[in-house]
Amino acid sequence: MPAATAAPSDLTRARRARDRDTLAAGAPVDVLVIGGGITGAGVALDAATRGLSTALVEAEDLAFGTSRWSSKLIHGGLRYLAHGDVAVAWESAVERSHLMGAIAPHLIRPLPHVMPAFDDTALRDRALVRAGLNAADLLRVAARTPRGALARPRHIGPEQVITLVPGIDSQRLRGATVHWDGQVVDDARLVVAVTRTAAAYGARILTRTRAESVSGEGARVRDTVSGQAYDIHARHVIVATGVWTQSLDPATRILASRGTHAVLDPAALGFPRAALTVPVPNERGRFVFALPTTDGPVIAGITDEPEPGPIPDVPVAPLNDVTWILEQLSSALSRPLSDDDVIGTYAGLRPLVAPADGNDSDGTADISRRHLVRVTNDGYVVVTGGKLTTYRRMAQDAVDALRLDEQCITATTPLVGAQPYRAAGPVGVPARLVRHYGAEAGRVANWASDDPSLLAPVAPGVPVLGVEVVHAVRAEGALAVADILERRTRLSVTPAALERARDRVTEIARAIDPDMEIA
Repeated sequence: MPAATAAPSDLTRARRARDRDTLAAGAPVDVLVIGGGITGAGVALDAATRGLSTALVEAEDLAFGTSRWSSKLIHGGLRYLAHGDVAVAWESAVERSHLMGAIAPHLIRPLPHVMPAFDDTALRDRALVRAGLNAADLLRVAARTPRGALARPRHIGPEQVITLVPGIDSQRLRGATVHWDGQVVDDARLVVAVTRTAAAYGARILTRTRAESVSGEGARVRDTVSGQAYDIHARHVIVATGVWTQSLDPATRILASRGTHAVLDPAALGFPRAALTVPVPNERGRFVFALPTTDGPVIAGITDEPEPGPIPDVPVAPLNDVTWILEQLSSALSRPLSDDDVIGTYAGLRPLVAPADGNDSDGTADISRRHLVRVTNDGYVVVTGGKLTTYRRMAQDAVDALRLDEQCITATTPLVGAQPYRAAGPVGVPARLVRHYGAEAGRVANWASDDPSLLAPVAPGVPVLGVEVVHAVRAEGALAVADILERRTRLSVTPAALERARDRVTEIARAIDPDMEIA
């Protein structure tokens, strides 16, 4: 495994140590960001691209929290239109256009969504679906998303529906409406790409660094690897810690909403080529879906339930949530789904900003997904709420709140690896690497130049290649085997794949970095 030329975006153990020592010695920064999820990463990139010296601290690992538990949709806000929240829908459509255009076209593909009509589907419901999709398409046009990226919605007949979703209940099927939206190949990979791009602009990225206290002039932090505690001095501080916001800023009231997903064997739906979207009976603007992924499994979801009590590090998907998802989807399928079709589960906690009137007793499904930017009495900025799709706008608003002269440029700043969607990779480079790493695919493949076995999967029936493990350690800041299994490759989402791959992943990672944590 040759030591390829380092890139300015590379996150390594050695770079982390240098940045820690510099900050611990008292070097100040313009902006200190607390939180390494998609919002914090976006803030770090925004600040760094404005020419501000920037540091980001994260208590665990990049994408450790909510950011890796999404539905992986980069969507235009159809649901928010159904709830009458045009502002959020518009913001989503604009940000989707930026992401699929300049920012990360290599990580996002257009995915068709099928909304079937059956014999018992009311004409009124069909009309509402058409109206909603037409309104969403108007937002697409207004946001300047080209039709080549996302086609217009249209009606299709039963034969076309069955081709796209073979497992559909063909006996009752009358046809469907199909529309297109964005799907990110991996939400955690998007976080890593944003963070590495910030690093390329000079941001110091410190994972395993917990903020113990915060003020408007910096923070007291602790390196949880070495145990060292030190102060980071900053002109400005921005807290972007999602569902953990109240631990640093009790005045910001957050409601955690649990979104559960079931990961399905694609054979259960006949290996679908499109997403299946099914309205939830008697609930306005709420749907369940089954989303095919480029790696094979189908992601099914999603619930929207309050999560009371202490916030867990890793939420658990309750059995009754999974059962509810299977029941809702089964209503549109030729055979009901069962537990045998489930190959994995996960749940994420959305950080919803509590309504100002305190009226949240009816649950979280109808609470707005708008984000909050607030300057606290102690002088630091808090940003929370929002969604994966709108992370860039949240970051812009947070940095704008500092009232500096520098202008935001992230709407046109490409991430590491950005290239046009479906761009061909170098000759001989596996297609999987092009999908996951874009223009960096050749560099990732080159880690196998002295050991061709690294271009093989890490285990039978597992799509992840050995070079991806190498890249996670040498460029993506992985300090533990768990970082690779859970967030750089997502093998942990399907327990069977995790068990088959764990030993080989550990072997490769430890060969590169003997200090790699195993537990």
